Amino acid sequence: MFRNYFKIALRNLWKDRTFTVLNIIGLTTAFGIAFLLSTYALFELSYDKFHENKGSIYQIYTTSQTPKGPESSDANPIPFAAALKSEVPGVKKITRYATGGPLLTYKNKTLSIGSSWADPEFFEIFSFPILEGNKKNPIERSTVALTEESAKKIFGSEKAIGKTISIKRDGKETPVTVSAILKDFPEASSLRFGAIFNFMDLPDSFYKSKKDRWDAHNHPVYLQLAEGISPKKFEKSTQEFSTLHFTDDITNAKRDGAKPNTEGQYRQIHLLPFEDVSFADLNAAEVKVSKTLQYVILGIALLILFIASINFINMSIAKGSQRLREIGMRKTLGAGKTQLFFQFWGESILIFSIAVILGALLAFSLQNTFQTLFRTSASFELVATPTIIIGLIISLLLITLIAGGYPAFLMSKLGTLHALKGKLETSGRNRVRNALIVVQFGIAILLISSTLVLREQLNYMRNKDLGFNKEQVIAFPLKTKKNRKQLLQLMRDELSRKPNILSVTASNNILGLGKDGSTSTSVMGFEYKGREVKTNLLFVDYDYPQTLDMSLLQGRSFKREYAADSLSVVINEAMVKEFGEKDPLNIRFVINDSLQFSVIGVVKDYNFQSMNKSIEPMSFFMNSKKPMYHAYVKVAPDNLSQSFNTVKAAWDKVEPDTEFLGSFLDENIERTLAKERTMTTMISSGSILAIILSCIGLFAISLLVVSQRQKEIGIRKVVGANVSTIALLLTKDFLKLVGIAFIIATPIAWYATSQWLQDYVYRINLTIWIFLAAGAIALIIAMLTISFRTIQAALKNPVESLKTE
Repeated sequence: MFRNYFKIALRNLWKDRTFTVLNIIGLTTAFGIAFLLSTYALFELSYDKFHENKGSIYQIYTTSQTPKGPESSDANPIPFAAALKSEVPGVKKITRYATGGPLLTYKNKTLSIGSSWADPEFFEIFSFPILEGNKKNPIERSTVALTEESAKKIFGSEKAIGKTISIKRDGKETPVTVSAILKDFPEASSLRFGAIFNFMDLPDSFYKSKKDRWDAHNHPVYLQLAEGISPKKFEKSTQEFSTLHFTDDITNAKRDGAKPNTEGQYRQIHLLPFEDVSFADLNAAEVKVSKTLQYVILGIALLILFIASINFINMSIAKGSQRLREIGMRKTLGAGKTQLFFQFWGESILIFSIAVILGALLAFSLQNTFQTLFRTSASFELVATPTIIIGLIISLLLITLIAGGYPAFLMSKLGTLHALKGKLETSGRNRVRNALIVVQFGIAILLISSTLVLREQLNYMRNKDLGFNKEQVIAFPLKTKKNRKQLLQLMRDELSRKPNILSVTASNNILGLGKDGSTSTSVMGFEYKGREVKTNLLFVDYDYPQTLDMSLLQGRSFKREYAADSLSVVINEAMVKEFGEKDPLNIRFVINDSLQFSVIGVVKDYNFQSMNKSIEPMSFFMNSKKPMYHAYVKVAPDNLSQSFNTVKAAWDKVEPDTEFLGSFLDENIERTLAKERTMTTMISSGSILAIILSCIGLFAISLLVVSQRQKEIGIRKVVGANVSTIALLLTKDFLKLVGIAFIIATPIAWYATSQWLQDYVYRINLTIWIFLAAGAIALIIAMLTISFRTIQAALKNPVESLKTE
């Protein structure tokens, strides 16, 4: 029986080759793209799920009430972790964690390897397997644990355990012993480093000078809760702890007019599940876990499959009218509904099976291109867990059952007499077909609208005036074993003789996201006229505002001829508002109860953080004792690539042992837009594919409609109808459906995109023209798709249409 079903299915599919090929092309494309998009989304959602204790690991963040509202931060004082474990019940394990390591040297070979610092319990909390060495405590004092990749970079084929390497600590070469080799991290890990040291081996300026201070916040803390302790219960139990250790902060908040939270607290410790850390901004006013991008991409994959399935349903129903006599004859010979159902469903399963196989091959062939385009490591191997595979199989079975089973059910329940007469009541089926076409084009218009809005927002952020020159300034980290101040001066001397180099400066932080992956900000609070004032702070070298073309609104910048500038500060407009003074050049304030600073200049506000944040107060300090970690070189606007090579050559000459990691500031800004760029590209790709698939279905339906109305077309031509009249007659019904889809989809698109734009402080204004453009694109493409066949039919000789009569 099954063999007979199979033979009949092959015969019918071959008989209608055009529609079979259209179905297979549409479904193959849909499955292939859906596999790729789902792989990306599932890979992103799998971050940090490989840890054995994942259900009980949390990162701590604190919400503080301020006069401006709540502020959140994941930075903690150095004594915080130990005190929390000893004073608050429920902490099973806890670790401090810091990043930003020194250069490592072995046998005169110096390497820059991303380093971290942690407490020994780090390896009891997280699942980072130790392959060899000290498995009990791999980061004892004066030791280092390396990943496989890092050990190979440093030692090559030599055995690493027990070897000594040196790091620069507090200006001195310090030997450390390799105690353990770690297995290289899974791709979906938010914690990544090449070397990890004991937290107490941090430089004295970071650790020793602040180990007893509760007012210096500088590192994240991770903990594992004890069994039976819920996060909410633990957070509530920390209230007395916060009141005890942060009394001064709470007192200052009350004095400055801050309002308590709903529980009457001015400072509240919170726990964020470690699995959600990759999807949250812990330094936002309100910490939210957002997996919007990942779920949007999964949604696009499902929508693409949905559109392809609609095509299949519509074509199967439409083609059913050509098999009525077959159905009637088989029923007359004794075939039951069940047999007919399985016959038609079997044909659907065959097409879907071919499409799934070809779709998988298409996805595999495009995987490398996909990874390059979206800068992701996502692959089928990384997400192919038993749960995912079972879920995929169930999903495919459901799609096949619904998309293939519905037309099969309609055909199998036809009455014998109606089928033998070749008559089919089409009004109900046409309503289903029309509704599905409306849904198809509604989805397409929704995706096109979203694409246009995302592109407008992305272009707005790319082209926005950020308040500094991003096109002519090259930034690079001053990674060196030399004294950074000395290296900066060597670079100045080397570049001073070059014609295209306009100025050189430096600071302790970078703008945007550096080529080395670095990004950072520093915040400081101090007393001013009986209240606390907070500011982002930046230690800069001479010529910083001039090199970046920042507008100086009042006063002056730092000058070499003024020795007192070491106790001067330049602030931005937001900081002027923070002080609340009419004449900012008369402001004097004291830091650390001893040093008095004077404001000597005001620069125009500029975006030094991501563009989904408003511009915060900023203060520039001139302090020769603070290390400058990043240099900036302003070059002439002509021949930028040659100027970049000039700066690189200068670096290679003065620091030949360290890689040059320079990039223009506009590249740094572009890196911060990676999320928006990925979302725009994926939704753009989805909208293009959605409209193509919709048009494939529309084209196939138009073929059938024209075929069914051939005689009507012939009669109309005989009685005098011209080509345009007949073409309009055949296309207007389909174009009405696209119009209905536009009316339904536009409000949904408006709401969805306006909600998404709320995440950005600086955003475009939505206009009706964006959505009208989306509707026009869909309408024009649909019209072109239908017109191809309708005009061909209208031009046909009426004699050929009528001769069968």
